[in-house]
Amino acid sequence: MSSFSPVLACRNITKRYGKTAAPAVDAVSFALHRGDLLGLLGPSGCGKTTLLRLVAGFETPEAGEIDLAGQRVCSPGRWVPPEYRQVGVVFQDYALFPHLRVIENVAFGLKQLCRRGHLPKKQIQTLAHEAISLVGLAEMAQRYPHELSGGQQQRVALARAMAPRPPLILLDEPFSNLDVQVRLYLRQEVRDILKSIGASGIFVTHDQEEALAIADQVAVMHAGQLVQLDTPEGIYQNPASRFIAEFVTQANFVPAARRADGWETELGPVGPVPGAAGVDRGELMIAQEDLQIVADPTGALEVQGRQFLGREYQYKLLLPSTQVLQVRSPASQRLAIGDRVRVKINCDRVRLFPQTGTPAARLEARVR
Repeated sequence: MSSFSPVLACRNITKRYGKTAAPAVDAVSFALHRGDLLGLLGPSGCGKTTLLRLVAGFETPEAGEIDLAGQRVCSPGRWVPPEYRQVGVVFQDYALFPHLRVIENVAFGLKQLCRRGHLPKKQIQTLAHEAISLVGLAEMAQRYPHELSGGQQQRVALARAMAPRPPLILLDEPFSNLDVQVRLYLRQEVRDILKSIGASGIFVTHDQEEALAIADQVAVMHAGQLVQLDTPEGIYQNPASRFIAEFVTQANFVPAARRADGWETELGPVGPVPGAAGVDRGELMIAQEDLQIVADPTGALEVQGRQFLGREYQYKLLLPSTQVLQVRSPASQRLAIGDRVRVKINCDRVRLFPQTGTPAARLEARVR
């Protein structure tokens, strides 16, 4: 990450729809440095698209400040319209003009800059062709949008956003309308393109895998608040709350009560667990990949479901308490529905989340 001034700085940005409504964006602060890609991750309705629209200038905040490329574009008493913010936007539905060819779609924003005196007319075609070539569509410049695939249309939308070479590009769930294979390919391609020109970008997604795969930093949002900002590895390995752990890692949470040498759980003794000092009860976060299934006719767990995922199986294991564990296992280990098993736990990454509302007696009864 660059040590220079950030390309984008948001400080205490707040947006509310209606005077009595809860804030859609609640005092959010973060900075994005030049060349970095930030993934805004969270469930539907958490405020991530609203935050993106505030940065773009499509919405006006009630409070807070936004600096873009060293310029104050939003603060009390000051608001710069979106057309003057030098921000490229890639929409979820591409928003291409159906009656314009690819080259004309990409040049559209450049012509607006020319009319405002920010770009010489002779540069319009040059910049448009450069952007189209950058996304690998040089041979399709004269086609209309309906003559392109969904992935190609998304690349045109990206070329249009990049053509003016803005300091920041915003992408609002740009891959959600694509099928799985195209989405997997295109998300890496978009990352590579943005990195090749040193562009800074923010992309909104509710797909955990997508955010972890292509972002340099991930900002997790919940109920309008930014609840954790970290590297993908930091988010996955050290979630700051149970919500983040559950939403991002999709891990298992097993009730646990402290014992002299660790923790007692329905899976058997576990531990010791780092960072659990002073806590007597809670839930252990155990990642799906940190559970190893062992076939055992006398085991307490029963295979309830199985999905083949190519390189691995995902199993659902039913505990006597009726809790279901999700476990990922190598494809070489094929178990049948109804098989009895036990599990071994890799404790290196197990985390404890205190369960403040559960009486100790009830918790101990659940894990016996």
